[in-house]
Amino acid sequence: MNTLSKKAIKALFVSFLIVASSGCSKDTQYLRYALNAAGDNKSELKAVLKHYRTVDKDPQKLKAAKYLIANMPGHYSYADTAKANKYYAVALKILTSDRDMFWKRDTIQKISAGEFSNMSSNIVPDVEVITADYLIYNIDHAFTQWRTRPWAQQLSYEEFCEYLLPYKVVELQKFDHWRDTMIAHFGDSISRLPADNEQCHTIYGVQEIARNELYWKMRPNILWETSNGCPLLSAETMVNMKFGACTDYVTLATALFRSIGIPTFIDGIKHWGRGFQGHTWYAFISDNGILTPTSEDITTPASWGFFTYERFPKITRSSYSIDKRILEYRNNAKYEYPFSYFKHDVTDNYFRTSDVKIKIKEGLKLKDKYVYIALFHNNNGPTTSILDFGRIKNGMACFEKMGRELMYIAMGFDGIDLIPISDPFIIKKDGSVEYVEYDNSATRKVEIRRKYYESYNVVHQRRKILGAQIQCSDNRDFRDAVTLYTIETTDIPNRIKLNAPRPYRYWRYMSPDGSWGNMAELAWFDENGDKLSRKGIANAEAGQDAIDRAYDGNLLSNFEINQPDGNWIGMDMGKPTVVSSVMVIPRSDDNDVYPGNEYELFYWNGSRWKSSGFQIATENVLEYDVPVKCLLWLRNYTRGRDERPFIIREDGKVEWW
Repeated sequence: MNTLSKKAIKALFVSFLIVASSGCSKDTQYLRYALNAAGDNKSELKAVLKHYRTVDKDPQKLKAAKYLIANMPGHYSYADTAKANKYYAVALKILTSDRDMFWKRDTIQKISAGEFSNMSSNIVPDVEVITADYLIYNIDHAFTQWRTRPWAQQLSYEEFCEYLLPYKVVELQKFDHWRDTMIAHFGDSISRLPADNEQCHTIYGVQEIARNELYWKMRPNILWETSNGCPLLSAETMVNMKFGACTDYVTLATALFRSIGIPTFIDGIKHWGRGFQGHTWYAFISDNGILTPTSEDITTPASWGFFTYERFPKITRSSYSIDKRILEYRNNAKYEYPFSYFKHDVTDNYFRTSDVKIKIKEGLKLKDKYVYIALFHNNNGPTTSILDFGRIKNGMACFEKMGRELMYIAMGFDGIDLIPISDPFIIKKDGSVEYVEYDNSATRKVEIRRKYYESYNVVHQRRKILGAQIQCSDNRDFRDAVTLYTIETTDIPNRIKLNAPRPYRYWRYMSPDGSWGNMAELAWFDENGDKLSRKGIANAEAGQDAIDRAYDGNLLSNFEINQPDGNWIGMDMGKPTVVSSVMVIPRSDDNDVYPGNEYELFYWNGSRWKSSGFQIATENVLEYDVPVKCLLWLRNYTRGRDERPFIIREDGKVEWW
């Protein structure tokens, strides 16, 4: 058995493509290469083929065995099986203990960083270690589900091979009887389905029954944004892992559904269109052949809709079969980006996409026919993240199946590294392309209030201050309240100036009806501009905790009451007091410009990001002089990590990308 790094696996594929250029049929070429790549393990693979030729003489199973073996190069497992088994045994003991989930998580992270820290870097190709018995078990189990489950009958052979047959769901998964384990733990509801219930025997119906049982038995807790440490990929650890990342539960659900004959696959994105994180989800093919994705992990039914307000640049599907497009690219590109051999582009399965031809800047000397399309990305500052590759055709950078309503930039290889080769460009909703040009022939003054776009929820919450009133009174119950200011726009000043006719003891923010209180922070200032710190007060239903949240300085905690109407939050000054201004901060996402925070504005100068200078905000708006046309990016060095590029149009409208 030869252990190797992921980098070395690429050498397998170089040989793979060379073999594929011989005169034999493609299927024969790939099978022959896989058998040769198995080395001393070749006898195990040949035993599988012999089994289906002489023992179980099933032509379809023989064909399936050839498919699995031919596409096996590039799939990999832990090289040190004994160490991996020890890790799973220790992890299972932790998972089944009576300690709380946070202790379990932290303990597994600790052992992953200790004794088992080098497991993932010590891998071996599956062709060198897989056994005949394991392959035969998986083939037989998959065929039984396909041929006997009523909801799997409409699958084509090709769909069966991709979505039911594979002997593993993800790389590094243990070679155990995971299909039997999944059914044993989560198959009760399926085993009791009445034979005459047509609705239950649809793929959607059965999937929802199985998902529901899985959810209620697992009751998952998402404690990681991404999995930390060595993944738990033995069947027994998977079914006992009641905390993790979304990816962990997507893997678990896919394993269960495939075990019971539901054609399931894992799709995902490297980045949200306007965010720095990625996401994965599972999807399946319904009885009418329609792609049916779920937006989350196992917590939501597929019928709940799929990210209505999000924008997607590229969606890929994790598959067992090799993507020949990637294989050809990685064998021919002079600059080789590590695209996965097993992720197929399915962007156009989800929404309308565009094939685009992008103008390349003049004077560039590129060293490769391949070019790259990237998003602007936040990685401790503005950078780019490669999404896909294309080719230069007739002097243009050509890319296929790109998501719309997003900003991209084209990159190319200059012999040393990837460099920008185009202006930033927007693929608009109708598929047309708009270039974001740089023009420093003049400057203009701009006002900036945020560093990140407002999501639907942020806009919805912010609008709940509309109609709110600032009032003062001599009485604690405000029966003689004097209204000094009514909020009529979400674009309020940092400090609202107040002109009360005389000093008053009681001051308040009166929430509009239907808002449930719903504001983030409140501060009162005297005639010298000094902040007043007195006793917080509110309507009787609020409670001290809600009052404290309005004055704690935390923009992500909120004054919110369990009733829609009649809510207010204020301050008892102890005696009649002059209040000259009030600061009202709507409920938001902490991405507004905030006084006291340190900012730096960047602009794209045609080839790189350049600074327009640092500022310590004194109000909730920053002013900068910038080139008359440019792409902008605001950094906050005090707090937060959400940042996106934006354009300020000539009319002052801000567009976030």
